[in-house]
Amino acid sequence: MNVSYKWLKEYVDFDMTPQQVAAALTSVGLEVDAVEEVQSIKGGLEGLVVGKVLTCEPHPDSDHMHVCTVDEGDGQPVQIVCGAPNVAAGQKVIVATLGCKLYDGDNEFVIKKSKLRGVESNGMICAEDEIGVGTSHDGIMVLPDDTPVGMPAAKYFNLESDWVIEVDITPNHSDACSHWGVARDFYAYLRQNGYETALHRPSVDAFKVDNHDLDIDIVVENTEACPRYCAVTVKNCEVKESPKWLKDKLTTIGLRPINNIVDITNYVMMAFGQPLHCFDADMILGKKVVVKTMPEGTSFVTLDGVEHKLSERDLAICNAEEPMCIAGVFGGKGSGTYETTKDVLFESAYFHPTWIRKSARRHGLQTDASFRFERGIDPEGQIYAVKLAALMAKELAGGEIAMEIKDVKDACLPQPALVDFSYKYAHDLIGKDIPVEMMQRICTDLGMEILSQNSEGMQLRVPAFRVDVTKPCDVVEEILRIYGYDNVEIPSQVKSSLTTKGDLDKSYKLQNLVGEQLVGCGFNEILNNSLTKTAYYDNMEAVCKAENLVRLMNPLSQDLGVLRQTLLFGGLESISHNINRREADLKFFEFGNCYYFNAEKKQDNSDVVPSGETSKQILAAYSEDYHLGLWLTGKRVSGSWAHPNEDASVYELKAYVLNILQRLGVPFGALVFGEEKNDLFVKAQTISQRGGKLLAQFGIVSKKQTAKLDIDAPVYYADINWNVLLKLVKNKSVSFTEVPKFPAVSRDLALLLDKEVPFAEVERIAYQSEKKILKEVRLFDVYEGKNLETGKKSYAVNFILQDTEKTLNDKQIDAIMSKIEQNLCKQLNAKVRGK
Repeated sequence: MNVSYKWLKEYVDFDMTPQQVAAALTSVGLEVDAVEEVQSIKGGLEGLVVGKVLTCEPHPDSDHMHVCTVDEGDGQPVQIVCGAPNVAAGQKVIVATLGCKLYDGDNEFVIKKSKLRGVESNGMICAEDEIGVGTSHDGIMVLPDDTPVGMPAAKYFNLESDWVIEVDITPNHSDACSHWGVARDFYAYLRQNGYETALHRPSVDAFKVDNHDLDIDIVVENTEACPRYCAVTVKNCEVKESPKWLKDKLTTIGLRPINNIVDITNYVMMAFGQPLHCFDADMILGKKVVVKTMPEGTSFVTLDGVEHKLSERDLAICNAEEPMCIAGVFGGKGSGTYETTKDVLFESAYFHPTWIRKSARRHGLQTDASFRFERGIDPEGQIYAVKLAALMAKELAGGEIAMEIKDVKDACLPQPALVDFSYKYAHDLIGKDIPVEMMQRICTDLGMEILSQNSEGMQLRVPAFRVDVTKPCDVVEEILRIYGYDNVEIPSQVKSSLTTKGDLDKSYKLQNLVGEQLVGCGFNEILNNSLTKTAYYDNMEAVCKAENLVRLMNPLSQDLGVLRQTLLFGGLESISHNINRREADLKFFEFGNCYYFNAEKKQDNSDVVPSGETSKQILAAYSEDYHLGLWLTGKRVSGSWAHPNEDASVYELKAYVLNILQRLGVPFGALVFGEEKNDLFVKAQTISQRGGKLLAQFGIVSKKQTAKLDIDAPVYYADINWNVLLKLVKNKSVSFTEVPKFPAVSRDLALLLDKEVPFAEVERIAYQSEKKILKEVRLFDVYEGKNLETGKKSYAVNFILQDTEKTLNDKQIDAIMSKIEQNLCKQLNAKVRGK
């Protein structure tokens, strides 16, 4: 939420810089993300000064321009050519000096020395619209004669900058979703730190009903969803542009002014946290407002012209015939305030947070009002807000309050919480003895009322706007954030218990090992949200099918509606983000969970089961696995004087995958390599255990998937099932061995094979044939073409043989190679070329 520094000063007295305020707010739990200066006029009128026109002569080559001599206050008059019809000698004017920047919307213009029809001009005499202080362009601005020459224009117009403090509101701090709410916490901080301060907000004592000419009946049918509904009417309003002070307040915090009536509702919401809605009273058919739900499927068009189908769980604000508004979320078309509106009804209500949250998610609508309602607003703030809105409508629109405030309130409205607070409990929880008087003062400064107290504790009435403070531990948290976490000393001793390393510790260690290895190879680690878009999994047929998604019951948005089945799409989002910022050569890796739902494993919860088995029943259909993902795209080598540019490739990715397996001690002889083509890959290679369990797969990502993120470049992706890998290396240890003293022997074979036979099969059979002496099998050439039989290809394969205990002789070598040849010929129908 954006907080205006100057606006905050209206509610609490302080003399601190915006940066000091930001630090103070962060210390009390209202974390500040940024502090930014905002100028009410773009550029802050920098470079503009008051000047005096000393002489004004007609331009020798123009019938409308004048050549002026202007004193800018520095003792050196300058020549300026001016085309305004009202320029004359002796005038005090606003001058844009050389180098000054003027703005027209988003366009920037720098005042430079120039020639206009052959006459040199060293600045510009300005009209009010040219510098942003007005809209007239009839001529230059002429200032009073007593205006000092050389005075900065910013000083003359009393231009002051404001500062916007961007506060990240946590879900438990709905009371801080307004300037008044922030002021309350800041007031407690100031008091705790010894500052003289006071809280004050505008009085509404002047509220009175002018007449009873526009009485509208209020009926609340659903009191669960709407425990309180207040309304008042104002007649004979003139809907027009808001005054400058109100527009400036709204634009400073990022809101667009609409008209005086709508701006009043936005002002009250941002000032005091109470969302309001204004209805054109002429649109309230039957002069009756009914708060109720509508039948399932009822059509409703919102203010933005989009049609929605209402659910029977959507609360609607209706007139006698039809819905006018989705309560707390969005207004309906035709029910708002327009230039033709004369009579308005201001709504100020308390809606149940759950109802509003579900309606907002159901329709994909996130508004400032729903943001506050779904977190819980002050259930006692409605009357003040509607009175303030009515008084402002009288002042800014000339209206008349035309009925008594209708306040329909139900017993289910949230009430202040009563908390029995023990001083000893606070001391034990905090780990420090905070004086009782200080704890009492902090509680009262935060709006809590001490009902009774004794030497052991006190009973507190917590204001209803603090929806998160209901238990003693909540009160301790409130005391501690105002007292200051930094003021709680770190103890001089640590109490701990010794534990043995488990599987999780080993997993972390190996993750760090692999991560360091990948970083050394030029990779960057990424971390993506486990929640992802449902749309990524649409039309999947073989893997990652939509029916296997773990879905959220009440997702924050459609973009965060399901848990990921694969790490792929998160990495593609990161790649797209970087490519859009001209970073195209990328290597990423990520560790993370993937989630899976299997409907076949879902058990019938209607069966009577022991209570201890209930959770197992519910979770039976759900599973999660820890995975390691690797992504490559762009150039492997780029811009090197020593090496030509080279694209990344799937072979490079394969090397990284195999290096990881080798580093962790995976015996390649225990693995089975295969090929696969599915929805994710154009073509992929799989690595499995002998039992068939998939360990890893890698390949070229399908263009169908990269197109979802508008990625044109090829992307190579590898997925390693970390849980399977850990089990495989659980009892393996990578240890040092001496460099063999005896030489290795190299032998080559040229094999004629069917085109469908992958090299992985040749490798597997070779290792099966000789497990001790055979150290490496390497493919160094593949040939397909002339002089080969149809459907055949030729592999040139190199075999490295080595005995660590003795030198191999020709007889041993020939025996091993013969065995390998025989097995290849027998199992793959291979032929050894050259024999």
